[in-house]
Amino acid sequence: MADDPLNALFAFVRKNSPFYQELYAGLPETVDSLSELPIVDHAAFWEANSLTGNRVLTAPLAEAVVYKSGGTTGAPKFSCYTRDEWDRLATALGAGLVEMGLRDGHRVANLFYVGELYASFFMFGDSLTHVPVDTVRLPVGGAASPETAAHVLQEFAVQVVGGTPTTLCGVAGHLTARGESVPSVELLFFAGEPVFEDQRRLLAQAFPRATVSPAAYVSVDAGQLGHPKPDGEGRHVYRAPTQDMMLEIVDEDTGEPIRTAGRPGRILKTDLSRRLMPLLRYPVGDRGEWLDVEAGLFRILGRHEEGARIGPVTVYVEDIRRIVNEADGAGDIVGVQLVARHWEGRDGLVLRLAGRPGFTDSGALADAVVAGLDAGRQLYAESVAAGYVHPVTVEWTDHAGLAVNHRTGKLLRVVDERPNA
Repeated sequence: MADDPLNALFAFVRKNSPFYQELYAGLPETVDSLSELPIVDHAAFWEANSLTGNRVLTAPLAEAVVYKSGGTTGAPKFSCYTRDEWDRLATALGAGLVEMGLRDGHRVANLFYVGELYASFFMFGDSLTHVPVDTVRLPVGGAASPETAAHVLQEFAVQVVGGTPTTLCGVAGHLTARGESVPSVELLFFAGEPVFEDQRRLLAQAFPRATVSPAAYVSVDAGQLGHPKPDGEGRHVYRAPTQDMMLEIVDEDTGEPIRTAGRPGRILKTDLSRRLMPLLRYPVGDRGEWLDVEAGLFRILGRHEEGARIGPVTVYVEDIRRIVNEADGAGDIVGVQLVARHWEGRDGLVLRLAGRPGFTDSGALADAVVAGLDAGRQLYAESVAAGYVHPVTVEWTDHAGLAVNHRTGKLLRVVDERPNA
């Protein structure tokens, strides 16, 4: 086993990365399986992967591209790729775009964010230069106003658009408010955050002929994690790449690798090709479950522990979205945000809901959503009765009124407005 790619990487990081050298102290020279290596502690990894005194990198920063990521919350983190590593990533992502329908002659608008060390604009743009088809590339950027972006889509009769769901929905909201649409668009590629049913309804109004698809399952720190399943079955279903990477789903409590379908766990990534900033059994921050272990098919179940802690109750984003969808049979809600507030000595949960243009019957729908939450999350209702938290309230807005990350433009699923939060 000493000559296989895993053990070659194992030996390399032990020699060149102080972080992994310490993590693997006491282990044998070679391992027979990936599960023999400890799971990386995410917080410890990023504490060691600092700008000064870095203990994760295997070499000084002499030839690299550096991007910043911090998700929707938390301190920004810096991820490094060599030129060859970045080219391999762009090539793999480009192949995935072709598999999902990109073809010769497509006019492609790039609405991802650029600048401030943000990666998605270059990740999408560079992948387009590595595809085996000819395209016309329109680098609009995510900072363009919805009016400007919509004008470009209409003027050039754009067929493919890439952007975060929040940006795409911003453009869609502008179009639908004016009673307009862009029927030339065939593909909407999103990344950086999921697209939910309420957002799909809005996008369908503005882009009636478009297929909405993830560009890939990818993150700035972990790189490529999965190919979207091309037959459209299951919108969060992916196929794990087999070249130069190993993807695991492990038990959230024990860390035991899961090899059966339908059992949720944490997703780990081992990248056999990245040497400057190595990733071995790295937690990517998502939960998932296998659908077909042998075929490498898995489903993403959302962020690990993404939710709002309101007094003694944790309210999860996915639970709220399910309740909203059940109450909103007519598709009047086009955006959902959880807002945590504190007043009069108690926490309270505010559901910030974006209504579609022209929607008026907000009171009845708000009551239905709150009733659904009380029935589905009884601990919250009990905490209200005990005086621990305020009752749930609903705050209506349009899609433009939902809070976003000021740097990345991503929709904030949870907004904490409590003092010193």
